[in-house]
Amino acid sequence: MASLKLGSIIEALGGRLLGDAQLLIVGLAPLQTAQPDQISFLSHARYESHLTNSLAGCVIVSPAFEAAVTGRMAAIVTDDPYLYFARLTRLWKREQRQPLGPRIHPTAVVDPDASIAEDAVIGPLCVVERGARVGAASVLKSRVTLGENCSIGARCMVHSGVVIGADGFGFALHQGQWEKIEQLGAVRIGNDVEIGANTCVDRGALEDTVIEDGVKLDNLIQIGHNVHIGQHTAMAGCAGVAGSARIGAHCTVGGGAVVLGHLTLADHVHISAASVVTRSILQPGQYTGMFPLDSNAHWEKNAASLKQLSRLRERIRALESGIQNNKEI
Repeated sequence: MASLKLGSIIEALGGRLLGDAQLLIVGLAPLQTAQPDQISFLSHARYESHLTNSLAGCVIVSPAFEAAVTGRMAAIVTDDPYLYFARLTRLWKREQRQPLGPRIHPTAVVDPDASIAEDAVIGPLCVVERGARVGAASVLKSRVTLGENCSIGARCMVHSGVVIGADGFGFALHQGQWEKIEQLGAVRIGNDVEIGANTCVDRGALEDTVIEDGVKLDNLIQIGHNVHIGQHTAMAGCAGVAGSARIGAHCTVGGGAVVLGHLTLADHVHISAASVVTRSILQPGQYTGMFPLDSNAHWEKNAASLKQLSRLRERIRALESGIQNNKEI
């Protein structure tokens, strides 16, 4: 079991320590369940009540909460406790790292014409097809498929079941039947990208699907063909992006949200969970497009009213016009 002294944590990550540098920490835990040999964090005032009854041996806090912990428990004071905790998780993972197995698992299938960096790791049952490339220090977990001529940059993490480079959904309708459009592009993934389990990124039809540096995709996301996602954008689980949409840098897309095809989202656009983006958004900001949850009976009444909105709008316009005419008379 991994363990670290508080002094070692401070030495590695910085921050200001209140308490005993020799206190041994054997685990990380939430405030509600943390024990005296564990460390936790408080990142938002709404969770301050959890601090009162916490048994944590040490809590990472901002200067605003320093007085609340002084004399009760050890603390690490830092301007951004959540960021500090994120870095602590990575430090902890390094400390308890198990001995490495084979760099390329014997059950993986790697085409002789694929290019794998010397320190990349290919997990069990992965498939890396002809002309594919995996960059330095990138890791493909089990059952990842990297399609023909697709590329992954450096320091990427691709979780189990991800498919990169399946055919995009392209068909032409002819006399009631669908004829396939061959998908001749590939997928280009930049550096420091993380892709969650069972996410699919389709290859482009003519040009490549592109995911730029630092993008983070959650589990079960669908990225359609020819989509372009800008640097450091993050998407939560079950989001979907239809073909040829272009999403800017530093955007967020909430869980279950959908971006329709051929639309553009500017940099720093944030889409709320379960929203459907039906038009391009060219100004930064937070956008929401969902129908509020209600009892089914109320929802049906509201839905029925929505169907009448265009007719009601015309009636209101007619009434306003009549009022204006009367004023002029």
